[in-house]
Amino acid sequence: MTSVNARNLDCYVKLHASLGCARRLRAVMEKHMSDNDIRQHVMEELEYDPRVNAAHIGVAVTGNIVTLTGHVASYMEKRAAEEATRRVKGVYGIAEEIEVRLPSEKKLADDEIAARAVQIVSFDSALPEGTIQVTVHQGCVTLSGKVGRFFQKSAAEHAVHKLTGVRRVINNIEVVPAVIITDVKQRIEAALRRNAEIEAQNIQLQVEDSKVTVRGTVASWHERDIVLAAARSVPSVREIEDHLTLS
Repeated sequence: MTSVNARNLDCYVKLHASLGCARRLRAVMEKHMSDNDIRQHVMEELEYDPRVNAAHIGVAVTGNIVTLTGHVASYMEKRAAEEATRRVKGVYGIAEEIEVRLPSEKKLADDEIAARAVQIVSFDSALPEGTIQVTVHQGCVTLSGKVGRFFQKSAAEHAVHKLTGVRRVINNIEVVPAVIITDVKQRIEAALRRNAEIEAQNIQLQVEDSKVTVRGTVASWHERDIVLAAARSVPSVREIEDHLTLS
């Protein structure tokens, strides 16, 4: 039994070493990608995503920072274009300047959008009933109210961003934890150590009055999302300040 465990430990160490080498190699390769290469890859990814009509989106790249311009037919398509851009290697930042131009048949009165938003929020089992308020002005949806968990704030925004007629979503929901725990930092650090895709030693956490500040370097937008999701999952967290950088 001891020899089996030793072999497993040796494989585990070698696996993590190889993952670290792969991340470092990828970082070196990305640094040698030109802005033109990144621009071409972003354009190809936008074309590849079936949710996006890339014909009306402009792409410019300077120093690994991508600027998206043009117009799309829905807020969901706007979000999809940003998500597609984040998937491209070498993209370290995004300046999103896309305008939502709703087709005439997709334009709805504000009261219709508000009614649909209230309904879809009420149908989401992850959200507490009757705690979220919706106001709409010229297609801009503002969410307010109070929830007990940070992930519920994100879930409410996700629920309404696909609705027809929405041009923009402002999330003013306040997180008021029902349970206060004292080991927030330790729980987040443990979650990061459990994740095979994250080099936890590269992440620094500061916790003060239910606010978590995250610093450090990650290899991709996907890794950044994993780190922030780990922070959102702890019950006492009500605010997250993101200072992560891509390396």
